[in-house]
Amino acid sequence: MSARSNVAPSTIGVDFVEGGVVVRYLDGREVFYHGPPRPVERTITTPPGKEVHVLVTDPDGVEGVMTYVNDRNTHDDILESTGVGRVMLDRDDEEELFPGVTVATEAYSIRVEADPAVADGRVFVFAEDEVSEHAYELVDADDSGEDESRVEDESRVEEGAN
Repeated sequence: MSARSNVAPSTIGVDFVEGGVVVRYLDGREVFYHGPPRPVERTITTPPGKEVHVLVTDPDGVEGVMTYVNDRNTHDDILESTGVGRVMLDRDDEEELFPGVTVATEAYSIRVEADPAVADGRVFVFAEDEVSEHAYELVDADDSGEDESRVEDESRVEEGAN
């Protein structure tokens, strides 16, 4: 497999619908992320081995930028034509995707941290594979009603049930 590089994201359309989030790519295609995203306080560590997509929207949630983290399957020109970005992280690496939003590797998982006030919008994390899909919204402490460790434990239980 050829090496993949970082690709800068473009602004794409976003629509919140019953049961999830629709993302409209620049090439006219749409993808549906099942949800609704579970609110999590500022930081989520995804289950290991998942494809991780981070969506940062404007405050109204009408448009945003989507970045794939450590995606080794999608060719650069496909990402560029859809408007989706990609960041490739080395082991124990960390990078700022957007002001107020950082991603880091943590063993076989990805940790996403966000300060929604700095990001000036909404921050979503989608972690999926052939077996399961997980959707999270990173929120301020007073907006979440849950804590990260509880969400991680529930994710492990969901995976074990599949």
